[in-house]
Amino acid sequence: MNQGKYVFSQIMEFVSHKAFNACVDRYKGDFKSKQFSCWKQFLCMAFGQLTHRESLSDTIVCLRANSGKLYHLGIGQAITKSTLSNANAGRDYRIFFEIAMILIEEAKLLYLQENDLEVDLKNNVFAIDATVIDVCLSAFSWAKFRKTKGGVKVHVQLDLKTAIPEFIQITSASIHEVNILDNITFQPDSFYVVDRGYTDFDRLYNIHKAKAFFIIRAKDNLNFSRVSSIPTKKGTGVLCDQTIRLNGFYASKDFPVRMRRIKFYDAENDRVLIFLSNNFELKATEIAQLYKHRWKIELFFKWIKQHLKIKSFWGRSENAVKIQIWIAISVYVLVAIAKKKLQLKQSLYEILQVVSICIFDKVPLHELFAKPLQQNFKELNDNQLKMF
Repeated sequence: MNQGKYVFSQIMEFVSHKAFNACVDRYKGDFKSKQFSCWKQFLCMAFGQLTHRESLSDTIVCLRANSGKLYHLGIGQAITKSTLSNANAGRDYRIFFEIAMILIEEAKLLYLQENDLEVDLKNNVFAIDATVIDVCLSAFSWAKFRKTKGGVKVHVQLDLKTAIPEFIQITSASIHEVNILDNITFQPDSFYVVDRGYTDFDRLYNIHKAKAFFIIRAKDNLNFSRVSSIPTKKGTGVLCDQTIRLNGFYASKDFPVRMRRIKFYDAENDRVLIFLSNNFELKATEIAQLYKHRWKIELFFKWIKQHLKIKSFWGRSENAVKIQIWIAISVYVLVAIAKKKLQLKQSLYEILQVVSICIFDKVPLHELFAKPLQQNFKELNDNQLKMF
């Protein structure tokens, strides 16, 4: 099926053209611009991501150097930097947001049975967090962060079982993380794991009212009264397992029902952690284990910053930045889809490395990742995140 097709084209075939065109039509993305369509724009930006280009100019130079191959990539004739730059600035970023979300839904179905949480749970388990990408305030005036500093903040809800993002929102860095909880639809019986920066008892109560569960680290100044305690076993790390009520006028009004407070000794890092949750069914050790897996979202941020081009932006407008991030996320998910559908054993990092080197090879993907060919492609070190 893929005989004679470039590796790049084979990866792009995992995008549904029907779904892509529907998104384009919804926002009239190709209106008066048939020569350089949204699909060609997506291909150019994805090419830049997969080949680790450093800038828009770098991407264009690389494409023009291979102008004889562009027809077979689906791009057609060589384009100019201004053409791609104008498309990124002018086309509605929601086209590429919706494409990314379609790919995410497909990936979620493929990875539905994945689970390395070490806790036997049928429930969904999500982590919510945000990362800031620093930018120059004078060049990105819309992304105000501090007085002399700019920043773009990427808010993510990550499925901890599959490592696939469930929800992503891009804002200026001045928007506090906790505000994003207002935009998330909480699923009944699902767990939401957050750090203590998300302490807002009114919003946590919204999770409770949605019949979902939260796990959050308690702040040191938590004002509460103990209602009851459960006996703990030595050697489990659980120092106390309590039912509590919040004190204070506002806190008790914002969260008027009982919650659970667990004090846990983390022997691995020699520290004591205190968790709050509205779940009274899981063992205290399981609550601690789920919170431990929150680190996956930190690794997710580290991974995309290391291996996808979002640490520096190829355009200055808010629209161009969002297009770049959404296409970067799309590339991440596309490679995850290819890995699952082709049953590749290599890590996502290894796959990206091989694709970037062999982008113009005409080898079927499943052959490209055959074992003999892969012996020289290893993780650079054991600390590299293996998302899949």
